[in-house]
Amino acid sequence: MPKTRFDSDEKYVIDLIKDILGLEYEWQKKFDTLRGDPGKKGHMKKLPVDAYFLQRNLIVEYREKQHSQSVNIMNRRMTISGVNRGDQRKIYDMRKELWAKENNINFLVINFSDLVHKKSGRLYRNKEKDREIISDFINRFEWR
Repeated sequence: MPKTRFDSDEKYVIDLIKDILGLEYEWQKKFDTLRGDPGKKGHMKKLPVDAYFLQRNLIVEYREKQHSQSVNIMNRRMTISGVNRGDQRKIYDMRKELWAKENNINFLVINFSDLVHKKSGRLYRNKEKDREIISDFINRFEWR
């Protein structure tokens, strides 16, 4: 388990993409019109994306195990939307992708399962192999 978000697999993957592209990014970028569901007082918080590379007009989302498989400890809490956290995560993942498409922003998803990982879903972090896999994703990506 990472000690901080800076030690997370998400940050590790985004930093590999930064190195491959040779570009800086904004981590946990929020856009004014990308919003979550309304809270009790009707306020809709901005949804963060994992990274935004301005020079490529590219959003990158790294999807950990909980984005594709049920992780009981992470999913049991109910949200303001009236659904469990796992269902809300799926809704927000789809919302981000649709929003990017509607706003003509490139959207790249890297799943934990795309890289060499442990049963827990955590990455082994073989930098050379991971860089090769991610480079292949980027090379095959259809840019807008």
